[in-house]
Amino acid sequence: MDFDYLVFIGRFEPFHIGHAAVARHALSKAKKLIFLIGSADTPRSIRNPWTVAERSVMIRAALDDAVDRLITLPLRDHLYNEAQWVATVQRKVNEAIREDGGPADSRIGLIGQEKDASSYYLQEFPQWPLVDVRHTETLSATELRRYLFEAGKLDFHGGLLMLRSNVPGPVFEMLEAFRKNGGAFEQLLNEYRFIEDYRAGWSAAPYAPTFVTTDAVVVHSGHVLLVRRRSEPGKGLWALPGGFIKPDETILTSCLRELREETRLKIPVPVLRGSLKNQHVFDHPDRSLRGRTITHAFHFDFPTGELPPVKGSDDAEKARWFPVSEALEMGPQLFEDHLYILEFFLGRG
Repeated sequence: MDFDYLVFIGRFEPFHIGHAAVARHALSKAKKLIFLIGSADTPRSIRNPWTVAERSVMIRAALDDAVDRLITLPLRDHLYNEAQWVATVQRKVNEAIREDGGPADSRIGLIGQEKDASSYYLQEFPQWPLVDVRHTETLSATELRRYLFEAGKLDFHGGLLMLRSNVPGPVFEMLEAFRKNGGAFEQLLNEYRFIEDYRAGWSAAPYAPTFVTTDAVVVHSGHVLLVRRRSEPGKGLWALPGGFIKPDETILTSCLRELREETRLKIPVPVLRGSLKNQHVFDHPDRSLRGRTITHAFHFDFPTGELPPVKGSDDAEKARWFPVSEALEMGPQLFEDHLYILEFFLGRG
């Protein structure tokens, strides 16, 4: 064996035959294989339909003859702090080896395929030799998710055949059970239809559109104000008050309008303006399923005082103050990248 441990980083949404081929190659070169399963602590979406626990089961079921040589661990995203993501990967690997009883001088490597710009992370760990694997002919996970939702929408037999031929047998059985037996799939299917219709509405534009939104991070007496979304995308998830900017508004004016419309917050506008503590632009290309969406977030801070009453509106099913510590632990319940926006302003990120 060339390595004691090889590290395989990915989202595995779903775990397909290409992933399995990389894993088999890794197991021929290392005593144990550490899977770091990305996008942990996020809500279900059509981009991330499965929890870390479900993806771990996929991996172990597909590689059941080597399960005693597999270590599967969750890996959180840090969209706006690359250094923290790199440090988290290093910490996870060190903890996994220590808990596994591996030697302090373990031979560690990284395995993956440098296929396009999305593979840049493979160069972030120069201390680990890279095992660069050749491409395995398979559909991408993005294409497989599309076939899954098309099969759910139309009971499209061809889509099911494409899935069956591109994922390990046990994974296909899990996908079929997920498709047939869960309310979670129905909600994702509704979101898929919404996103498809939304994108179709912009398909005639001469250029891919870029949308501009705004979000309000209102902190009052150790609490942050969130609203629960009434409709897709992200129906039922908690979010920062905000929305799209109107043509005749400044970004801050739009933020204040959306805040008051969605929460009925009675704090006067001049007082809100005077409490503005910070602002930042959040522009990760994958932050929104609707398309390229750049948001300007404003942080309003009221250190003390009684929490003012709030109430949901037409767009927001409910508005509520959450203790900051609780909000920062609500990852799977928070819309899009709103957890990372909260972390940016409130310290943990």
